[in-house]
Amino acid sequence: MNVEITNNPISVQEVIDKVIRRDAGAITTFIGTVRELTHGRKTLHLIYEAYESMALKKLQQIGVEITEKWQNSEVAITHRIGRLEITDIAVVIAVSTPHRKDAYEANRYAIERIKEIVPIWKKEHWEDGEEWIGNQQGTISYLTGEPKKEE
Repeated sequence: MNVEITNNPISVQEVIDKVIRRDAGAITTFIGTVRELTHGRKTLHLIYEAYESMALKKLQQIGVEITEKWQNSEVAITHRIGRLEITDIAVVIAVSTPHRKDAYEANRYAIERIKEIVPIWKKEHWEDGEEWIGNQQGTISYLTGEPKKEE
C-alpha cells in the first residue's frame, strides 16, 4: 500500500501505477476535485491543511483495513494540501483487486473512512467570505477558527 500527502498537483496515472498488478482484474479510482458551488455559494478556492504525521498513520490504517476486508487488494491514496483552485484534484484513491465488485466496494470504503478519521481540514474561500468547514464529514465545525492539530 502506498499513501502520500503532497503540496503538489496529483498525477492520477502515478497513483494508478502504484496498484497495477498481474493478478488484478480491476482497478477503480476515485478523484475528488474542488467544485465551484457549495450549497449555493460560489467558491473561489480552498485551503487544505493536515496534521500530517497523524494523517499518514490514518491513511495507512485505512489501507490495512482494506487489505483485511478485501482479499488480494492493493491500495494507493494521495491527498493534496495547500491552496487548491476550482477543478484542482484534492484526492486520488486507486484500488486494485482480482474482481471489479471488490475494487468498487473497497474504493468507496476508502473515501468514507478518509472523511471519518483522517485529520485533514479545509477552509473555503467564497466571494463573500471564508470559513473553516470543520471535519470532512461536515459534522463538526470550527467556530473559533482553525482546527487544533493535536492527537
